[in-house]
Amino acid sequence: MAPSVWPTPLRAWYAVAVLVIAFIFSFIDRIVIALLVEPIKADLGVSDFGIGLLQGFAFALFYALLGIPIGRLSDRVSRRGIIATGIAIWSLMTAACGLARSFFELFLARVGVGVGEAALSPAAYSMIADYFPREKLGRALGVYQSGAMLGAGIAFLVGGAAVQMLSAYDGQVLPVLGEVRMWQLAFFVVGLPGLLIALLMLTVREPARRGKTSGATTGIPLRQVLAYIRSHRRLFFAHFAGFGLLVVPITTVLAWAPTWLNRVLGFARAETGYVLGLMLLVLSPAAVYFGGWAIDYLQKRGHADAPFRVSIGAALAIVPLSLFATTGSDPTLALWLIGPLVFCACISQAAAPMVIQVMVPNEMRAQISAVWMLCMNLISTIMGPTLVGFITVYVLMDDMAVGQSIAIVNAVSAPVAALILWTGLRQFRLRQAAPAT
Repeated sequence: MAPSVWPTPLRAWYAVAVLVIAFIFSFIDRIVIALLVEPIKADLGVSDFGIGLLQGFAFALFYALLGIPIGRLSDRVSRRGIIATGIAIWSLMTAACGLARSFFELFLARVGVGVGEAALSPAAYSMIADYFPREKLGRALGVYQSGAMLGAGIAFLVGGAAVQMLSAYDGQVLPVLGEVRMWQLAFFVVGLPGLLIALLMLTVREPARRGKTSGATTGIPLRQVLAYIRSHRRLFFAHFAGFGLLVVPITTVLAWAPTWLNRVLGFARAETGYVLGLMLLVLSPAAVYFGGWAIDYLQKRGHADAPFRVSIGAALAIVPLSLFATTGSDPTLALWLIGPLVFCACISQAAAPMVIQVMVPNEMRAQISAVWMLCMNLISTIMGPTLVGFITVYVLMDDMAVGQSIAIVNAVSAPVAALILWTGLRQFRLRQAAPAT
C-alpha cells in the first residue's frame, strides 16, 4: 500500500539539492572537453569530426545503452546507492581522460564517463517523484534539470580559469604518469573532486515508493515495460522523438560554441569559458525554472497537456534564433543572439521527465526514463556534436564554417521537434483522462 504522508519539504528539497550538485558535477565532467578542443587536436592529431565523436558518440553510446538495465535496477533496489556508485565511476573515468595518449584511449575513457553518468537521471527522476506530490513536481524537476545547465556554466567558468591558469604550463614529466600536458591536467582537476559528491549522496534518504501497480513487489519484467510503451506508442513516439530533437540546440551550443567563439570570432579560450559560463549560469536555470513554473501554471488552469504546450512554444522561438545566432561575424551581436537561444533551448528541459513521472506506474518510471534517455542521447548526439563536426569537415569543408554547421543543425531540429510534439498533444490529454494502466 502506498504511503499517505509525503516527506517533509526540508528533506525533499535537501535530496533535490544533493541531486542538483551531482548533476552539476556530471555536466562539468561531460563538457569540459569543449574548452580543450584545440590542444587535444594539436596533441592527438584529431579532426573536428573526431572531436565530435569524442563529445557525442563516445559519451552517449554506453550512457544510453546502459541506462535501461540501470533504470531497471533502480526500480527494484536503492536508488541512492546506484547514484553514489555512478558518481564515483564517472569521476574516476574523467580523471582517466587525462591519462590518454591517443584518440582511442581518450575515446574509451569518454565511454567510461558515459557509463557512470548513466546511473544518475533515471534513478533521480524516480526519487524526486516519490518526494513531491504532483502539483509540486514540475518545479522540483525543473530545479533538478537546472543542474545540467548550471554544471555547463560552472564547467566553462572553471575550465576557463583552469585554461588561463595553466596557459604557461607546457607539459611536465611526472613519476608514473610520464609527460602530462595542460589539457590532461585539466581532466584531473575537474574529475577527482567528484568522489566527495559520491559520499555526500549517501546522506540522502531513500524515499518510499509511490504509485505502485497492484500486486507488484519486485519490479516489472522488461517485456511488460516494452508492452506498456507499445500500447501507448503514439504518445511515446511524440515524447521520445520530439523532446529528443528539442535537446539538439543546447547540445550543439555546449559542444561547439566555445570552438566557434575561439576559432571564428577571435575569443581567447579562457575568455570563451568566462562568457559562456556566465551566460549559462544566469540564463539556463532561469529558463528551466520558468518552464517548470509555466507547466504548473497551465495545469492549474485546466491544460492537461501543459508540458507539450510549453515545449512547442520554446521550439518555435528557437527557429529564428538558430538562423542568425552563430552565422554572423560581429562578436557583440553574436553574444546578444546566443543568449536568447540558450534561454529558449532550456525552457523545456523539465517537461520531458515530468511527462514520464505522471503517466507511468512507479515500478516502470526509471526503466522508461532510461528508454527515453537512450532515444534522447542517440538523437541529440547524432544530430548535435557529431553532425556539426561532420558537416564542417565533409559538407562545408571549411573549419571556419563551424558556426554555419551549428545553425544548419539547429534550424532543422527545432521545427521538426515542434511538429512531432504537436502530434502528441491529444494523446497526452487522453492518457491523462484514462484510468492508470
